[in-house]
Amino acid sequence: MKSESTVASCPWREMGLKDHEYRMIVEKLGREPNYTELGMFAVLWSEHCAYKHSRAVLRGLPTEGSRVLVGPGENAGVLDIGDGLAVAFKMESHNHPCAVEPFQGAATGVGGIVRDILAMGARPIALFDPLRFGPPDDPRSAFLFQGVVSGISFYGNCLGIPTVGGEVEFSRCYRSNPLCNVMCLGIMRHDEIFRGRASGPGNLVMIVGHSTGRDGIHGCTFASEELARDSESKRPNVQVGDPFMEKLLIEACLEMMRTGAVIGIQDMGAAGITSSCAETAARAGTGMEIEIRRIPTREEGMTPYEVMLSESQERMLLIVAPDKAPVVEEIARKWGLCAAVIGKVTDTGDLVVKENGVEVARIPAKLLAEGAPVYQPASSKPRYLRETSSFEPDSLPMPSLSEAAFKVIGAPNIASKALVWRQYDYMVRTDTVAGPGSGAAVLRVKGTRKGIVVSTDGNGRITYLNPRAGGMWAVVESALNVAVTGARPLGITNCLNFGNPEDPEVFWQFKEAVAGMGEACRRLGTPVTGGNVSFYNETEGEAIYPTPVVGMVGLLEDIEKRVSPWFKTEGDMVAVIGEMPGDPSHLAGSEYLERCFGLIAGKPPEPDLGLARNLIEALVRGAENGLYSSATDVSQGGIFTALAESSFGSPGHLTSSPDVSGTEIEISLGKNQRLDAVLFGEGVVAAVVSFPESNLREVAALARSLDLSLTVLGRVKRGRITVRAREGSRVRTVVDLETRALRDTWSRALVLS
Repeated sequence: MKSESTVASCPWREMGLKDHEYRMIVEKLGREPNYTELGMFAVLWSEHCAYKHSRAVLRGLPTEGSRVLVGPGENAGVLDIGDGLAVAFKMESHNHPCAVEPFQGAATGVGGIVRDILAMGARPIALFDPLRFGPPDDPRSAFLFQGVVSGISFYGNCLGIPTVGGEVEFSRCYRSNPLCNVMCLGIMRHDEIFRGRASGPGNLVMIVGHSTGRDGIHGCTFASEELARDSESKRPNVQVGDPFMEKLLIEACLEMMRTGAVIGIQDMGAAGITSSCAETAARAGTGMEIEIRRIPTREEGMTPYEVMLSESQERMLLIVAPDKAPVVEEIARKWGLCAAVIGKVTDTGDLVVKENGVEVARIPAKLLAEGAPVYQPASSKPRYLRETSSFEPDSLPMPSLSEAAFKVIGAPNIASKALVWRQYDYMVRTDTVAGPGSGAAVLRVKGTRKGIVVSTDGNGRITYLNPRAGGMWAVVESALNVAVTGARPLGITNCLNFGNPEDPEVFWQFKEAVAGMGEACRRLGTPVTGGNVSFYNETEGEAIYPTPVVGMVGLLEDIEKRVSPWFKTEGDMVAVIGEMPGDPSHLAGSEYLERCFGLIAGKPPEPDLGLARNLIEALVRGAENGLYSSATDVSQGGIFTALAESSFGSPGHLTSSPDVSGTEIEISLGKNQRLDAVLFGEGVVAAVVSFPESNLREVAALARSLDLSLTVLGRVKRGRITVRAREGSRVRTVVDLETRALRDTWSRALVLS
């Protein structure tokens, strides 16, 4: 086989491979690869596909548990929810595409994650969108924001899959490199789980869905490099989505799988046909032979290189028994889709590509899919931490707490995100019990009393200041978001967004954050079922905050016992279960510190994981016994924000409700405590709950049985939020504000440039 490349021209560098990686390929093959083969290696050995810099670190994460039916290594993780039912879920990133083509980048990110769930045999029922942008008053950031949100709403709404949760946060470090993480969840029965494996030599390889074009070629290598000033020129690397085609593909594939015709199935995402063929063969320990000219294309004159690397959307690879191919073809015709037999499974272990019967590529499937080098880069503690961790919050002057309350509640990271979620159809399919703006999304499992509760969470600012703590808090916060509804957290998926791993300081951040995440998952019993690592999120040497995002899935055995975040009845008692903030260290990395003093500093404490586990238990048991009227966790903005948002009422009533709640509380200051740290401190494991006074004894007994503190603050009171501070025998009013004025600030604060 004659090589189409020479060492002098170094085409591998243009494709993203390093010189030593090229030499490794030549050594493993025993020859130089031709141009098509080189392209296939370049995409599957890219960081995006091969996890070269992260694989060794990720091995430290816990991945097994009594409810894990499918863990990492497949298209999505699967958890048992009882009664023969299971949920498939996964989170991935589409960050780089969104930086250069925000609408299509976000739209195809949604399409790709939906197909991952479909490939497990599950019907996709819900979408989630953790997003990060630069300041909303920055024109570039506003452009990216609007494009990404529009792309998500367009694709999800057209598919008829509700976007029910997620989060949107803003910081200057994301200005040139936004984060678009997308998560999907689906439901199936245990006996409906499919795998992405090309089992059985002699079985047929089929492609179903859209035809193949030239869009998205080398998309995964583009996602594996830093952005630069000329990144706009990378737009051809961004795929183009067709949600109507994907809707047909979903229905067709589910029908094909129900017939028993499908032996294995794989999404054609990053690296397109190359990855789907190589990965399914490698998992099964088989080989594959495909004929390029049998693949339906929509552009003339496509070369084998272009066909194999195209990332055209809405395509699936199926492994089908020979006598079942007519069944698949008939169903495809019914739904108006392309379907073609493009090859067969072999026992050679090689992925062989032919054009009109002439061999144009031959590579061992395992070498292609699993043979990339695994790196363990140097790491060193970032120098900036010497300055940020030496900051003493106790040196800050005490501002007007009423003014601080408005600044914090109006911060873009805390303000209402109705501007975003009102663009989404979050009620389609009628499974949504609690959607956007509710803290965690709650979905009914039709035909049962069960509910699935999902939350996404991750704080890049905290991780920047203390990476290990940031990894822990991402897990703890998402678990508490689920638990306050009464659901028990079961497991996570993640999306780990970091800068260049070849920078020792970035890699140290990554290792520390993953270690923290792993420790928290082990203590809380929430194994990692899969996820995604997104490196090289930096532009011209300026990296984003290290941003680990966690998607937590929990189970409500009885959806009728769900607890919502909003105060219900005037006179109910309001209390904190868990830690009370107040120590100056609780202000480290807080929203209050940035909004009121312009500071991003301090060393945020690690969460007490034993306390978090007990708090989860108290929230779940309390909900089962009907003790709480409302519950919400203490996170960004501290206790004051938790109290305020609990007073604002359900998101659906923000514009129509003539009434709002409020609360009247009293805080006792201890020695060395700061009043602003009590109100706005964030580094605590705690939840704000309300309940009828008649339930106080049971709530207190439950807290004691789990070695948790219960601090009664006051009561629900209509219309105002009043805070009194007790210092010794002296009591003074430090905040007294109309709830409506706070709510108006919160609901109107997010405005785009």
